[in-house]
Amino acid sequence: MNTELVLGADALAIAVVGATVDVRQQRIPNWLTYPGLLLGIILRFAFLGWHGLTTALGGALLAGGIVLLFYLVRAMGAGDVKLLAAVGSFVGPRQAFVILLATAIAGGILALVYALLRRRLWLTLKNLGSVVAFHSWGGIKAHPNLNLDNPSALRMPYGLAIATGTLYALVMKMPWWR
Repeated sequence: MNTELVLGADALAIAVVGATVDVRQQRIPNWLTYPGLLLGIILRFAFLGWHGLTTALGGALLAGGIVLLFYLVRAMGAGDVKLLAAVGSFVGPRQAFVILLATAIAGGILALVYALLRRRLWLTLKNLGSVVAFHSWGGIKAHPNLNLDNPSALRMPYGLAIATGTLYALVMKMPWWR
């Protein structure tokens, strides 16, 4: 039994449930994220001992900590942060980094699809430029207009990107893939 694949499959299961709920309810619930985080820490410790415990904490802190910056500027919801922390607790920091990169790519593609389907591609690109310019001189604070508190902001279930990034990382770990 490959422990890392089992833990990766568990992470994927949590991410898929999170994505499903996010699509249906536009939120990722605490009943999934908190127990998921705790389960990831417990399982890594049970399978891998103290090293597993430290890598579980490292994966949760890396995955959750990086996207926490997006939450602080109101560009991402707290459920997304907690879901990524839970996923990171199952896979450890190395795989969490892969998941973060794959999730960012999937999220960018998903954002383009959402903008195209809603016929808001030009406005979305213009807003992206405005957000980048704002944060380049304004630092880590919410944009005054372009944030999650704006009811006209285009929202997408980022849980889908998280599940896609987690699936990618798991497939890349499969022995038959290499």
